[in-house]
Amino acid sequence: MQQERAFLVAHLLSFINLVYVENFCRAQQLAGYSFPRTPIGWFAYSDELCKVGTSGAGKPRASTRCSTKNGPPSFEPPQVYLCDQTLGDIQQNLTSPAALETLASSTQILTSKPEELTAENITTAAQITNTLLLSPNATEVVRVAAIATVSQLLNASVPDNSEENSATLELTKTLDQLSVDLSLSSNMSQSQVVQPNLVVQSAQIAAADTLGVQFTSLSGTSGSFVADRIVLNTNTSTIVGENGISDALIYVRFPPAAVDVHQQPENVSLGFVLYQNDRFFRSRRYSRRRVTVRVLSATFRGQERRTVPQHVEMQFRPTVLEGTALFHFACVFWDYSLQDWSTAGCSKGDASDGLLRCFCNHTTNFAALWSFRENYEYAEALDVISIVGLSFSVLGLVVTIIHHLKDNFQRKSRDRETNKNSKLALLSICVSLLAFILTFLSGAVNSSRQYDSPVEVYKQTNTVLDSDEHVEPDGGSCTAVAALLHFFLLATFLWNFLYGMQLVLLFRTMRQNLPPHWTSISVTVGWGVPAIAMASTLGISYRVDDPLGYRQEEFCWLAALDKNKQFDFGKPMFWGFLLPLALILISNVVLLVLTSLTICRTDPTLNSTRPSSLWKKFFISFSLAMLLGLSWTMGYLVLVTKGPAHLVFSILFCVCTTTQGFQIFVLFTARTASFRASVSTSVEYVSSVNIPLRNRVYKLQRSWETYSSEFYRDL
Repeated sequence: MQQERAFLVAHLLSFINLVYVENFCRAQQLAGYSFPRTPIGWFAYSDELCKVGTSGAGKPRASTRCSTKNGPPSFEPPQVYLCDQTLGDIQQNLTSPAALETLASSTQILTSKPEELTAENITTAAQITNTLLLSPNATEVVRVAAIATVSQLLNASVPDNSEENSATLELTKTLDQLSVDLSLSSNMSQSQVVQPNLVVQSAQIAAADTLGVQFTSLSGTSGSFVADRIVLNTNTSTIVGENGISDALIYVRFPPAAVDVHQQPENVSLGFVLYQNDRFFRSRRYSRRRVTVRVLSATFRGQERRTVPQHVEMQFRPTVLEGTALFHFACVFWDYSLQDWSTAGCSKGDASDGLLRCFCNHTTNFAALWSFRENYEYAEALDVISIVGLSFSVLGLVVTIIHHLKDNFQRKSRDRETNKNSKLALLSICVSLLAFILTFLSGAVNSSRQYDSPVEVYKQTNTVLDSDEHVEPDGGSCTAVAALLHFFLLATFLWNFLYGMQLVLLFRTMRQNLPPHWTSISVTVGWGVPAIAMASTLGISYRVDDPLGYRQEEFCWLAALDKNKQFDFGKPMFWGFLLPLALILISNVVLLVLTSLTICRTDPTLNSTRPSSLWKKFFISFSLAMLLGLSWTMGYLVLVTKGPAHLVFSILFCVCTTTQGFQIFVLFTARTASFRASVSTSVEYVSSVNIPLRNRVYKLQRSWETYSSEFYRDL
């Protein structure tokens, strides 16, 4: 049994090795240059690079192609690059037909690192490649090298450039022409060139011998095109499923007259070009940021009108990004007169299985423009701890506001004038914090979710899309909540700062009164600055058609993360809230230190260093720290920590911030003599109301009646 198992394993390894050898050229040294393992049809570049100081510094010294022309996969003789040659030099020397192979290879090597290319480099390389492909002296080696250059240019990423766009669009026309001529020039019924980002397929067929032609690109593990994943079926009456999952497919059907046996047979030329992306088709209408749109071209050439294809069907499989879902798509072709995508003559089909089906009545460059929608993880309802803490805060703030308003009106005018600034600051803190909590409780959870809008992927209307990312137009309610939360929270912290500033001005300078116009200045700063900050943030980052530039979708608060769910310093969460909040908190820390130093200052002639006195001073400083909102500094610790520390700071931050309103009530209202007197008066009033009732209920017990009267009198 073990011998049989070993025998099977050995044969399996032999089979895997055979497949490995058949599909790749092994790494080897050739003509003094080292080349890596390379798939069949692709080019390999030498490990040896041009030296620093030359025009081509850092570029490979040589290139070669993995081919099966001579049997098993092997590298062709390498082409050596002259390191002092530039794209400009090559463009000037294209008039010499004898050196076309060397020039084509040099252009390919100079564009082998697309990420380093500029718009001028791409324009020059596209013009050189276009000239090489159109040259009557171009050999198969020249064409293949030129196609490899085009494949590399598709990986370039540079800003839009009108001159470059013109050069690359001309190149697409040349590729269409080449696709129908390739088999003629090679004297073969079929010819194919496959590069990682580009496939050029050509076929010569007899119209009488076929009902339709199907070109298919099957899915692979790498996402790049390889020769054994490109299939051409030259005689099929309908689309057939190949042995594998297709990424892109096009089917061309001829009219019945084309296969009439009474007509003289006619050969037709069909060419297909498959682009990995739409890099050469820069649309002004469709904004693509994150998706990949493959472009598939079909070109036909025949002498008789009866052989013109009347039905073209395509299938595209979009690569849906993680965390997103397909939302909508459109079937389009590139209109060279408009220099943009158009839907004329094209219609949409079903897409229930993830394949985007398109139908057109002509042949040209086709694509399926599609859009996606984010799969958001919406915030859940608040937990019990948060609800309880915020409820206590609301109760404490309401009682504090009512008490201080009542107390302020009951005082004499002289007392009101003395204390009105401190009362104003404290009341403003309570009002803004109460408004923030109520707004948060009522509207922070997004009620107008994008999931509530219907998915339009199956909608038959075929119109050019505006963008690859679908965002529902803003309903307004969530944005309004985010703006109010931003305003009230900034106002709370600014009033905290103003309250601390008042203490410093009074305690540190031993002044009896604040500076002139302090009330008007504090009101302007406390309410005006947050309003300006909120309005500026809203005006800079908000758009009706893209509200997520300003707010989040998961819950109604300022936007903070980029598309990769990473914190983005360009979002309004940072510069509109975290940055100004950090500046206010730092200022509040300074104010707390100055005030605490004044409070803790001792006089050696006084008995102020007793333990009770020290504890009282510490308690005053602690109360001031809470009022100044310094517990919010733990929020920054939550952002920068991980693991157990993150959990601890999260719990502390939640407890301290949700109960801040209740803490203000306990420390600044419940401990005051006026509040205790008000409570005592209220209790006496309630007690006096209940005494007759209690006397009537318990009048049979004389001893309890006496005790009851004495109890309420003492209270």
